[in-house]
Amino acid sequence: MKAKEIRDLSVEEIAQQLLAEREQIQHLRFQHAVADLPNPMILRDKRRLVAQLETILRQKSA
Repeated sequence: MKAKEIRDLSVEEIAQQLLAEREQIQHLRFQHAVADLPNPMILRDKRRLVAQLETILRQKSA
């Protein structure tokens, strides 16, 4: 998801997306601990997306 696409979302939609991404990270971390992930770079991408969502949400809230 690009920053421009995130900025087009409402505050509520960004918050929902943020919760969903955090749940996916938790699931991927558990999956990575139990067995190897096919592509461990997914974790990095998800963490960066969460940071981007949090930043844009903070900008919109202010």
